[in-house]
Amino acid sequence: MRPTAARLNGMPGRMFFSFFFLLWNSCANFELTAKSFCPWWGDTSMQKQRGVVVYTVSPFRQRGSKGIIKGWLFNGYRRLAAQVPYWIVPFAIGYGTYTWAKRRDAWQNSKAGHIALGDHH
Repeated sequence: MRPTAARLNGMPGRMFFSFFFLLWNSCANFELTAKSFCPWWGDTSMQKQRGVVVYTVSPFRQRGSKGIIKGWLFNGYRRLAAQVPYWIVPFAIGYGTYTWAKRRDAWQNSKAGHIALGDHH
């Protein structure tokens, strides 16, 4: 049986990142210091900590993709439809400005635009 995710988190006072969870002492492991209120194992110089609770979920109980398709068919559509008023107005303004500028540029560079503006090549 392999160790749980909580076992692989390292010792208190340090964040322990491992690229290979099964190879505990491999050369790919590195440590970063982090602020923590828990002393190193066996250190009695600090006051006892109380009220520190850590909850973890077993990797065998996690179901990351449960209901992903069914959830997005209904709830995702509802959530996206609720956001439409916030992005459709800026999109319409931007698209309208873009099409106006393209038409105006094409007209100004045409023969009729040069004659109307009084510019000649």
